[in-house]
Parts: sequence; C-alpha cells; structure tokens
Amino acid sequence: MSQTKAFDVDRLTAIDVHVHIEHEGESTDADEAARKYFGEGAPRGRQGMAEYYRSRNIGCVVFTVDERLSNRPQVSNDTVLDFAAQNSDIMMAFASIDPTRGHGAVEEARRLIKTGLVRGFKFHPPIQQFFPNDPGAYHLYKVIEEARLPALFHTGHSGMGSGMPGGGGIRLKYGNPIYLDDVAADFPEMPIIMAHPSFPWQDEAISIALHKPQVYIDLSGWSPKYFSPTLIQYANSLLKHKVLFGSDYPLITPDRWMADFAKIPIKDEVRPLILKENAMRLFGFTSKKATGGN
Repeated sequence: MSQTKAFDVDRLTAIDVHVHIEHEGESTDADEAARKYFGEGAPRGRQGMAEYYRSRNIGCVVFTVDERLSNRPQVSNDTVLDFAAQNSDIMMAFASIDPTRGHGAVEEARRLIKTGLVRGFKFHPPIQQFFPNDPGAYHLYKVIEEARLPALFHTGHSGMGSGMPGGGGIRLKYGNPIYLDDVAADFPEMPIIMAHPSFPWQDEAISIALHKPQVYIDLSGWSPKYFSPTLIQYANSLLKHKVLFGSDYPLITPDRWMADFAKIPIKDEVRPLILKENAMRLFGFTSKKATGGN
C-alpha cells in the first residue's frame, strides 16, 4: 500500500472528519434500521463515495468499526488503508480496533502504525461494549499516544440499533462522554475527538472540551438544525477552535449537513474554522498559499 498523491488541502473547501467505509454486500437488519432512522441514502459503494467527495472538493477521514455486536460484515483496516491510499488527495485513514481484544489489539495497532498510513484511531464504545476509561484499554491508548495520533470516540445517542428490539443490544451508557475526561487526563499527548453532539450529555462534552486542551468535538451524526442552543453558543465562542465538521456519511451526507449548517446562527468568521481550519491544525496541515509555496 502506498499513497499516490499528497492530501491537497488548498484545493479543499472542507474536511469531513467522520466518514464510514461500509461493507458492499447485502444490507443487514442493522443497516436497514440505521437508514430508516437517518432517513437518507448516499451513493452506494466505495468508488461512488470517492467520486462524491472529490466532485465537491471535500477531504475526509475514513474508517470502519471493529465490532461484533451488530453482526454486520466487517471491513478490514487494511482495506480502509488501501482505499484511502488510492484516494490520498482527498482521504486520510483511521484504523479501528476493539480494545476488548486485549494484547492482540495492541499488536495490531503497532502493525498498522508501522505502515505510515494511519492518521488516527476510531472507537465506538456502545457497539464495542466498553467504557472509554476501562483500564483494559489503556495499553492500546499508550501506543496511540506514543505515535502522537488522535483517537475519535463515538459519544451520545446511537442511531445504530435505534428502533430494533432491545436497541440491537446496544447500551447507551457507554456513550456518555464523561468517561473520556479520565482518558484525556491520563493521556494528555493523545488528541481526542468526541464524535457527534453528545445528546443527552451535551453539557458534559462541552465541559471536557473546555477543560482539556487536546479534546475536540465533531458535529457528525445530527443535522445542524437539531444542534442545541448551548452547543451553538460555545461553537461560536469559547470552543470555536475545538469544533470540527463531520457528516456521518453515508447515513448523513455533506450536502444535507452543509445545507442545514448554512441556516443556523454560526458567525461568518467561525464557519471556515469548523469546516476546515480546525481540522487542518489538528492534523498538522499548512496552506501553501499562506506560506507562499508552489
């Protein structure tokens, strides 16, 4: 696996930090329940997704979710890395490893980091069934922190499992962001992205992002028209450098998200921070235009 082009940040209008690479076979019950919950369809297939983002000049962070609860077919991390490398002008790959896999999770993280293609790690505590501050996950976090890579954690309500009997076995308690406060305190050199407006624990997420310098919030998984007034207030002020654009593609597309984002009262000077500039800083990108490069 090798990258063919550099991530072309100057050409991009936005960076979507929350994009799922999904299996391309028949839909499972969990897939159909999620589509019914979100009420949207996106171009099917990975190539369709790449064409969608490239045609809109939007960069994206892509990942799978390493989980066993939903019985959905798994997309391997190697598949995600290879796909991102083939589209490296617009894509960055995050790996996903279930921390409950023990020592094997740590070894897999080390292997993937050595490829040089991993830009971060994705965790989904409600589906992977663990509290983020479980000491059993700390060996994995240590490897991620040593590599100075960010970790993205699902927080709040889960669209996956919504409407299914028993919520598909998904327990929402694992999505309470307050447990990430311990992780942020114990791993201060590991950037943390709290994925989604953290309903019903939005105030906890805002407090953590205010208190811990390396903690960010991504705005994926919800149409902006549903953002709470408190979230909008802090995104416009104290957290204007800590909030990131994310869609949750293919369940929510950037077209839908951006159309609704244009209608909420975000300050004009804050919009480019959320859509692109905060992610540039998080991932260490600089504009050639700003530095006079060719």
